[in-house]
Amino acid sequence: MLLAIDTASRVTGLALYDQAGLHMEQLWHSGDNHTVELMPYIVRACEQQDLAPSALQAVAVSLGPGSFTGLRVGLSVAKGLALALGIPVLGVPTLDATAYAHSRQVLPVCAVLPAGRGRWCAALYQTHGTAGWQRSSEYVLVTADELISLLREPTLICGELDQPLVEVLHTRAAERAVIASPAQRMRRAGYLAELAWQRFSAGERDELSSLTPLYLQHA
Repeated sequence: MLLAIDTASRVTGLALYDQAGLHMEQLWHSGDNHTVELMPYIVRACEQQDLAPSALQAVAVSLGPGSFTGLRVGLSVAKGLALALGIPVLGVPTLDATAYAHSRQVLPVCAVLPAGRGRWCAALYQTHGTAGWQRSSEYVLVTADELISLLREPTLICGELDQPLVEVLHTRAAERAVIASPAQRMRRAGYLAELAWQRFSAGERDELSSLTPLYLQHA
């Protein structure tokens, strides 16, 4: 069983996943209480599934971009569990997990995450022929204007959009910005777990000592 931890923003998630698929998923608004809430939620999730810690085969964690403190908390807990249980840790970029929910989408997909002070973390994704689903841009830190400039064609927008950004996209990029509904665009830990399980099944592992959060700086 793989435990996935996502504390990249105030929207926090956990999931339990194995070869049979998704066993448990929790999503809640944590505010800035990751340090207090995360471990009790993990304990309850394992108890709910009657799962002993020794049954965990791997732990996955959202690497960012995202909240400085939130990412540090999630990575610290993931590394602590991996070290204590002697299991692998696998990091997954936050925007990759956000976009992966729409990997069967015909349109290009733009995943976004708030970065504060009117800025947004973003990346573009698309299915490319036989190469399949891929990220097609760098991870970038942008303003709303710069985000609009990334949209060269009709593109599905997913992730944590606030209402002012939704209104700007509707007003200034209506022909290019196809905005997913609030439930559809929400980042889910189950997709983080699925991406990590694919890596785990392929024999991939991340180095415990060198795994660090992914932060973005404005150009």
